[in-house]
Amino acid sequence: MEQKKFKIVESKKSRYILPNILTIAGVCLGISSIKFSLDLNFKMAVIFITLAAILDALDGRIARLIKGTSDFGKELDSLTDFVSFGIAPAFIIYFWQLNSLGKLGWAITLIYSVCCVLRLARFNLTKFKPEESWKQNYFEGIPSPIGALLILSPLVLELTELNFLFYGDYFVPIFTLIIACLLISKVPTYSFKNIKIKPALTIFILLGIGISFVTLMFFTFETLLIFSLLYILSIPMACLTFYNNKKSIKIENSEDEHEDIL
Repeated sequence: MEQKKFKIVESKKSRYILPNILTIAGVCLGISSIKFSLDLNFKMAVIFITLAAILDALDGRIARLIKGTSDFGKELDSLTDFVSFGIAPAFIIYFWQLNSLGKLGWAITLIYSVCCVLRLARFNLTKFKPEESWKQNYFEGIPSPIGALLILSPLVLELTELNFLFYGDYFVPIFTLIIACLLISKVPTYSFKNIKIKPALTIFILLGIGISFVTLMFFTFETLLIFSLLYILSIPMACLTFYNNKKSIKIENSEDEHEDIL
């Protein structure tokens, strides 16, 4: 009589586990960052949100690479994003500064979280037509992980001890509301998902990634601040390239219609 081997999951479905493990690790990091902010340990809170953002960038790419995408993983990723990038950073900012504003500070915290969940819901429902495949290179509004890092940038600036930028008491609440509006806006931003890299440039890309990780290890908050500034500067460039592409596609379509008529 043959004995069946005990298996936790079927071998055909084992490839789905790794991306979901990374996603669950991300939500653990997000919740832990709230605990650190309650303890007023804002350095660790920011670091844990950063790690959660890195895992969020990896899990989807790994899932597509090993063909481990699933509807369950997609829903789990959205729920994780809301906790790690919609609730956790809002709580960190609240315990750091917004709580001094009383009810207004709590209202701003809620507004940011609501905008984040609305942005995630819209992202899940976004579908592109075959002729609009070029739009996959862009997001509508800023993604939630970037939004989390951006609203934490005033706190990151304080942690760097550079203090080269002066901001008043109401800068943080106003800045938080601006980022919340960008989450639900239709401003095009780069998605960096379908970037085609020439083989000759691969080594330089890897070198850049390596340098980024080294600077994150030794100059964590300064690097995060630079990344935030660079991303903000990339938004006008994304708008320009998006509308240029849109205009060129319209011109090509109109030319095709004229050719069909002739």
